Amino acid sequence: MTGTTFGERLRAAMDQRGPLCAGIDPHAGLLAAWDLPETPAGLEAFALGAAEALAPVCAAIKPQSAFFERFGSAGVAILERTIRACRDAGALVILDVKRGDIGSTAQAYADAYLDPASPMAADAITASPYLGFGSLDPMLATARKHDAGVFVLALTSNPEGPEFQHAVRPDGRTVAASVLDSLREANAAAAGLGSFGAVVGATIADPASVNLDIRGPLLVPGIGAQGGTADDVRRIFDGVLDLVLASSSREILGAGPDPLALRDAAERTAASFAALARG
Repeated sequence: MTGTTFGERLRAAMDQRGPLCAGIDPHAGLLAAWDLPETPAGLEAFALGAAEALAPVCAAIKPQSAFFERFGSAGVAILERTIRACRDAGALVILDVKRGDIGSTAQAYADAYLDPASPMAADAITASPYLGFGSLDPMLATARKHDAGVFVLALTSNPEGPEFQHAVRPDGRTVAASVLDSLREANAAAAGLGSFGAVVGATIADPASVNLDIRGPLLVPGIGAQGGTADDVRRIFDGVLDLVLASSSREILGAGPDPLALRDAAERTAASFAALARG
């Protein structure tokens, strides 16, 4: 255990560095844009170059695990080095794995990503609740044990999302609303910012039917290349802007490979969302 919760560490990082989570998504198009080969060597140059430029100035870094895993064991080894490099530079690491399973398998995922003894240990992970929110209990319990965090998919920007997220339960709540309610309950004992967050896209249409004040962070992807704007964030998160951790990947990574350009893009984006939170 670190002695401070993930929520406390994230609040401090957002206040100091601005509310930005920069993604490291080494997909083929970005490797080509950086003039790097689609090989483990190209992956390593991309990921560690992005980490070196962004981790010293961003509150959080979010590596997308799939883009590392596609290179097999070599890619996973590079992911482990990327996580360490980001944490050593002072950024919190939110590993984007979107895992969701039951029982011992959910516990194994939690041990892999949230136990400090693991070579892939991150500060937080993303998780899917669609086997039932209770299926995430091993992840939440392990996060509590190790002062880590979990971000649960709630209202995502992808067009297929409403099929599940807007479905209405027998109690009249949508599935998304029930996920948010469960996260609020999980954060109830937190003195400040809770450690259990929701993933809520910057391009969702109508947030009026749900309560986004979960007393924990709101990880907000979809900004920049995916079409989300500062005006969208202001509209959707009015009243809870202090909880927003804006996530941008391609928009920032597109400024590379020059490290100064990457850093400048991240700092400008962080400053713009910090200004929103201040009103």
